[in-house]
Amino acid sequence: MIALLLCAAAYLNWSYVDTPEDLLAAQQTDTQADTQTDASADSTAGGGDYFASSRLTRTQARDEAVSTLKELSESDTADQSAKDDAAAQISALADDTVAEANIESLIRAKGYEDAVVMLGDSSANIVVAPPDGGLQAEDVAVIRDIVISETGMTAGQIKIVEAS
Repeated sequence: MIALLLCAAAYLNWSYVDTPEDLLAAQQTDTQADTQTDASADSTAGGGDYFASSRLTRTQARDEAVSTLKELSESDTADQSAKDDAAAQISALADDTVAEANIESLIRAKGYEDAVVMLGDSSANIVVAPPDGGLQAEDVAVIRDIVISETGMTAGQIKIVEAS
């Protein structure tokens, strides 16, 4: 029973959260369309829309997963171990939410315009608005250090992508 509900929660999370590559492709299409009307103003607005929509999609997926897990934890038919597992996963999702917000805030505090962070069980995907001149090795190192200090992950578990 718990395995089925956990799989459902994982599927909902997976189906509602776009991969960074999909999100970047959508952003590139939006930006290309925007530049036809007003190149300078639309590139900034398109970037802001990308980050806002990514956060919204992430939040919706997480809310669905939490809702499913809450139903399980409050179910009269579930055994105690299933309820405990659901509660632990809800707590882990809450911890990820806080860590993502902290990392995004720290990245902005370092002078980057915006970033969206998506944490998984053993990986972190970061999409960052690049500074003028593009994302350089020093920028990647700064962002990677922030993620490592906030999550304890290794550098190999972190993927940093430049939004265009």
